[in-house]
Amino acid sequence: MSPETKPKVLGYLPNDVPPFGQIVLLGFQHALTMFPATVLVALLVGFHVSTVLLASGLATIVALLLSRWGIGKFIPLYYGSSFSYIAAILAVTNASFGQPASDELIRVAQAGIVVTGLINVLVGLLIRFAGGKKVIDVVLPPIVTGSVAAVIGFALGKAALDMSSGLAGGISGGDLKWWLVAIVTLISTILFSVYLQKKGFVGMLPVLFGAMVGYIVAAALGMVDFSTVTEAKVLVAPHITLPDFTSAMSATAIVSIAIMAIATIPESTAHLFQISLYVDHLAEELKKEKYSLSQHIGFNLILDGIGDMLNGLLGGAAGTNYGENNSLMVITRNYSGVSLIAAGVIAILMSFSGHLAGIVQSIPTAVSGGLAIYLFGVIGMQGVALMIAEKVNLFDPKNLAIGAVIMIVGVGGHIAYNSFLPIPLLQGIFPQGWPAIATAAVLGILLNAVFSIFKPKNGE
Repeated sequence: MSPETKPKVLGYLPNDVPPFGQIVLLGFQHALTMFPATVLVALLVGFHVSTVLLASGLATIVALLLSRWGIGKFIPLYYGSSFSYIAAILAVTNASFGQPASDELIRVAQAGIVVTGLINVLVGLLIRFAGGKKVIDVVLPPIVTGSVAAVIGFALGKAALDMSSGLAGGISGGDLKWWLVAIVTLISTILFSVYLQKKGFVGMLPVLFGAMVGYIVAAALGMVDFSTVTEAKVLVAPHITLPDFTSAMSATAIVSIAIMAIATIPESTAHLFQISLYVDHLAEELKKEKYSLSQHIGFNLILDGIGDMLNGLLGGAAGTNYGENNSLMVITRNYSGVSLIAAGVIAILMSFSGHLAGIVQSIPTAVSGGLAIYLFGVIGMQGVALMIAEKVNLFDPKNLAIGAVIMIVGVGGHIAYNSFLPIPLLQGIFPQGWPAIATAAVLGILLNAVFSIFKPKNGE
């Protein structure tokens, strides 16, 4: 390609293969992005961190390879542990933060996770063979998927601020130095992402650079616990357990955990729409053929399901494709599937390497929180971008009603009621109340169905 015709736009499309050194750095940045949330879920629900990392890496690699084989192009998504399942799994394991639950209870929860994967596969097959995007547009139009995506990002705002203050995990009571590190990390990451854009390869590493700045400041303030590195074993074997479908608690676990797929199906769909939008935008800038990944919604849900089944079979937490990593790709304009495979390999290595995992574990939650404020916020803004790109008419009372209900029930319920709405109905299934984000998604779907069946008159 001559210098005159060579595109000057920097970025990697899903099937692009960067140089090896860049693959490693981009993969590590993805691993760094997924690590805090994935590990936090494991610590909260009492699963073994090494096993969760192993399952996460395997699920990501398998999904990417299957997408390349199945449709000829990578669907660039990273599969990590989902916050949507925390309460349902915790109700089974009854674990204390950071303390692994008994193998017996973990195996019961695994049964529910396997069935969750099966539900995703079945829904994906239904969509794939019943009209694809046309079917999903009827059931999950952009006003629903965009609003759910926004809710998922904005509802995690409290989690990001808790990490920033050190309150997550009971580490701190909001000491000023935690906020200082979080703010330095946040501002550094934003500045790197804005001012390094179009500056070559370094412009694709803002999260990594922001984390490094935050880590250095945290170390200077004595907030880094290096014992996670110095005392770590060279090799650790992931704690593998098999699901138990025969326990007296198995049926309860299956119902309470698998039902949460109602939250991750719209979430996964929204993530695919978002990433498809940005991938095609980059393809246009590079003057290359669009990928049109949004046409593969059913296949994407099948991949989600296979990922959850792998998690359930090994002892990993129920997962979803990660909005945080989507945000990273949008910020860096790197959608390379190979770099995500590298992230999966790094996650697997971390599951076996005590020192490698120890380095990342030594990152204070204040640093993770500073990154999370930005990344979770971008998830929410991507939901808004999706609605804009799909030309959702927010002057239409129907769309206003659907979006308003999803936003208030999802965000308000998640933050105000600690993820569960205090609704006494069906307490046998939802003893802690109805999951807020899942309930918001269902209400949006039902409202859309009502408006689709009983079409309002135009008033002419």
